[in-house]
Amino acid sequence: MSMYSEQSAVTVLGLGPMGRSLAGAFLDAGLRTTVWNRTPGRDHELVDRGALGARSVEEAVSASALIVVCVVDYDASDAILRPEGVTAALTGRTVVNLTADTPGRARDTAEWAATHGIRYLDGAIMTPTPTIGTPAAVFIHSGPEELYREHQSLLDALGGTHTHLGAEIGRAAAYDIALLDIFWTAMAGYAHALAVARAEGITARELAPFAKGIGAILPPIFEGAAEEMDRGSFSGEGNPITSAVSSMAHIVHTSEAHGIDAGVMRAAEGMARRAIGRGHGADGFTRIAEVLGRR
Repeated sequence: MSMYSEQSAVTVLGLGPMGRSLAGAFLDAGLRTTVWNRTPGRDHELVDRGALGARSVEEAVSASALIVVCVVDYDASDAILRPEGVTAALTGRTVVNLTADTPGRARDTAEWAATHGIRYLDGAIMTPTPTIGTPAAVFIHSGPEELYREHQSLLDALGGTHTHLGAEIGRAAAYDIALLDIFWTAMAGYAHALAVARAEGITARELAPFAKGIGAILPPIFEGAAEEMDRGSFSGEGNPITSAVSSMAHIVHTSEAHGIDAGVMRAAEGMARRAIGRGHGADGFTRIAEVLGRR
């Protein structure tokens, strides 16, 4: 038996892989779930599981008080939400936008929503599709806390942990951008490392255990760097920026000797040399974040 009332209902707009996972989690939780996708046909499996397939966006948003949007970017969500008929149907309802984009776009959408009497929360999904509906899922949200609390029990149906980051609507997107910065920079570094290793006759499988070891040392480094950044004190004891630049130069030299593009590491080396040029060579690597933030 569902823990939700008969009136509990949610609409999911956007049925890419993540949107389908969100809708499936709502269905598994016993929520009356309406779905819509710009490209027809993606709702068949969900409809077979009990979802209501809407024929139009207006019909989809009219079916529920809570509308969850998950599309490729805010250009796509604007194209769905901002036509006059859809905007009118959304008046008085709550939109939770789980579409990834920039903090500025989140703020712009919140202003548009307020102008049209639409209640608005922004959010981000920090884990891949297989985690949705499981304890491993991670969601972050921002916007009016009362509005978040009102819909929290329905959002909890998506599984995992949900964190409200504050009333400022752009905070979830800002966290998302910062965290994806870590992820994609790391993945770019790993892809580059695999290319260099292969050029030196090392297979990816041979490198992987040692790569995991590098990953394992990062969490305490992140904690220490965060304390340094907030404190404004960047100790270089044991590993100053000058030492980091030396190892970066070795990576660039080895890469380019094999004809491998070293642009990413050259960029990192350039940031480090900028810090050194401003007199911070004896500081720790986190000093670079402070230098980059100067205007």
